[in-house]
Amino acid sequence: MRHSLGQLLRHATVGVLTLITAWVPYGPSVAAPAAPPAPEASSLAFGQRYGALQHGGIVRAANSSATCRASHSACADVQSGARGANGDFDMFYVDVDRDPNTYNSSRAEVRLPSGSRVSYARLYWGGNLLVGEQKPPQDNGRVLIAEPGGEYKELLADTVVGHRVANGADAFQASADVTQLVRDSGPGLYTVAEVNVASGRSTAGAWGGWTLVVAYENPAEPLRHLSLWDGFTPLASTAGVEIGLSGLDLPADAEGEVGMVAYNGDRGTTGDSLTLTTGAPASTAVLADAANPADDVLNSTISGPARAVPARVPAHANTLGYDSDVFTLGRGLLHAGDRATLRLGSERNAAWAGVFFLAADARP
Repeated sequence: MRHSLGQLLRHATVGVLTLITAWVPYGPSVAAPAAPPAPEASSLAFGQRYGALQHGGIVRAANSSATCRASHSACADVQSGARGANGDFDMFYVDVDRDPNTYNSSRAEVRLPSGSRVSYARLYWGGNLLVGEQKPPQDNGRVLIAEPGGEYKELLADTVVGHRVANGADAFQASADVTQLVRDSGPGLYTVAEVNVASGRSTAGAWGGWTLVVAYENPAEPLRHLSLWDGFTPLASTAGVEIGLSGLDLPADAEGEVGMVAYNGDRGTTGDSLTLTTGAPASTAVLADAANPADDVLNSTISGPARAVPARVPAHANTLGYDSDVFTLGRGLLHAGDRATLRLGSERNAAWAGVFFLAADARP
């Protein structure tokens, strides 16, 4: 179910996305029903896609769909983690499936604890259509997905597709409910192909990728608040989107995880930050780790969680414009209270925000 989050505001140089969303009363899981394809919109207000209070958690699988051409002398070093931005390279497709009928494909692992049951799963994909070539937007809402050991199945977006031409790019994000597929197929390597991304070289650069977010139930795990938000908005021209988040009832010793998906962040371009505010009185923590510096969180990484990093094929350390990160919230970082606020800011990157999720301990 989508909810309006307020009017998008303009700002000339600094992009900030703030999530303060209102929680519905907890009980049975709530999720948006499948819907027919909807038209594209230049921006999508962030809203809660899924929420639950249950024993379990959230995992995600993710990978990029574009990278630098191997013929460039610096490409291998950048793929291994060296500093480099997508606009510095002639970019091409990641393609691992050896299928002549697909032009891009990559794999990533859904890693579920033993005894888990999938509650909800959603695939997000997006990228830049305009680089050295221009891809048709008609294909934004379609990808192929294959479960572990399975064959490709066509997947169509079941919600409004975000699509905006700005900052020299033609950017989009689409998504679809894949709960039944993941519930039936279980953990393992999933392959996603035909993400509608362009190759070539431009100042804006090529980028693209996909993230599969999976909420699960598991009686052996703590009782947790689980929430997934999605939308699509350029950070470089957005002053803020605010939604009240309440009803959490966080204990003082709570732990948790926060995840995000963003597009076109450049490694080495500072001025990006992700913060979490909880408690009463409010206390704000900057989310950062070994893979994501506090002032460069949009740094082209697919990282975390610290407890169990899923496998990827390929596993490039610098994804050149695609971020899908999970931050572990250690004991003491979340402060007791009933509210939480996530805030993502970007001062220099012409980046787009697409997905956020939170899994936080609840009072038993």
